Amino acid sequence: MSKLPDFEGLAIFAKVVELRSFAAAATELSLSKATVSKAVSRLEERLGARLFNRTSRRLALTDAGQKLSERAARLLADGEAAENEALAQSTTPRGLVRLAVPMSFGIKTVAPLLPEFMEAYPEVAIDLHLSDATVDLIGEGFDAGLRIARLPDSSLIARRLCGMPRYTVAAPSYLKRYGRPTHPMHLAEHKCFGYAYLSTQGVWHYTNASGEQASVRPAGQLRVNNGEAVMPALLAGLGIADLPDFIVGDAIARGEVEVILKGWKQPEGAVHLVTPPGGPRPARVEVLADFLARHFAKGRAQRK
Repeated sequence: MSKLPDFEGLAIFAKVVELRSFAAAATELSLSKATVSKAVSRLEERLGARLFNRTSRRLALTDAGQKLSERAARLLADGEAAENEALAQSTTPRGLVRLAVPMSFGIKTVAPLLPEFMEAYPEVAIDLHLSDATVDLIGEGFDAGLRIARLPDSSLIARRLCGMPRYTVAAPSYLKRYGRPTHPMHLAEHKCFGYAYLSTQGVWHYTNASGEQASVRPAGQLRVNNGEAVMPALLAGLGIADLPDFIVGDAIARGEVEVILKGWKQPEGAVHLVTPPGGPRPARVEVLADFLARHFAKGRAQRK
């Protein structure tokens, strides 16, 4: 009977290819660099072919390595999927949750909750990825992500965790100097701050109580890819901003900025936990979703 394939060696090889580094693969797999190097050398000896051309500065696949890399990556992905499926059936949540969260929301709202979660679920580890860009959960291997918006149609599985209103705001000094807009179309005549990751690419949408709708594409001196970065210019009275409650809510409560266009509402936003399709969510993801939902709801109730 022939020996079993070197599954460990193939998985380690796939991780080195993915990260383009022996050291990075060792860190990712919690192994020593020597262990990773030996596993690849063992695989090369078994196959009778060199898989990498290595120098002190560069790591490149050989032809043999290139041909093997796709199958090895598939083997690693299948192994991770099988393990995740088994973990999903476990009554005790355990394992790693790779979670993608918008930058400011992650720092201001999610990160402060993690110590309590880690105390409650000591066998669950969190890999928190912070970015305002929309992350490809499937392509980048995330277990879940938080999205703060009206969700477009997609294959992702979504769970609504809490509402998240948006406000059009300006500092009192700006309103004193430039006047107070009373209709969304007036925004075209004002200095407004832009945000790079709006789902409608810089267009602000409004509806009033009578059902009238208005959409405007405002312009100004500053455009950012993180909502928090608007706050200094907003507080300095240099423009009007459209921001979610978690960023601007405290400034509104302190009177540092004022909500304008009060007779107009924007499309209702919400915080959603999204996960890749296919099968039940692992227990470790479910307990994190339940934990966040409880705390977000409590926070919204306290603000009201």
